[in-house]
Amino acid sequence: MLEIDLIILFIASILTFALFAYDKHLATYGKFRVPEAVLLLFAFLGGAFGAFCAMQLFRHKTHKPLFYITVPILMILQIGADILIRLLVTP
Repeated sequence: MLEIDLIILFIASILTFALFAYDKHLATYGKFRVPEAVLLLFAFLGGAFGAFCAMQLFRHKTHKPLFYITVPILMILQIGADILIRLLVTP
C-alpha cells in the first residue's frame, strides 16, 4: 500500500521533467514559454526530483535563484516526508 506514494512521485517527476524539457525547447527556438509559476507548481506537487534532473541535464533555469534554491529544498522535503510517512505508518 505504501508503494502508491512512490508511484505518484515517479509519475509527477516524469511529467515535470517533460515540462522542463519542453520549456527548454521553447526557449531554444524563442517561442512562447511555460510560466515559471507552472514549472514550480509541478515541482511542488511531487515533481521536484524530475525538475532537478531536467535542470542539470538541460542546463535550464540553473542561473535563477528561485529555481536553484527552491527545487532542491522541495526535493529534500518530498523525500523526507516520504521517509517520515514510511516510519510512522509501517507496523
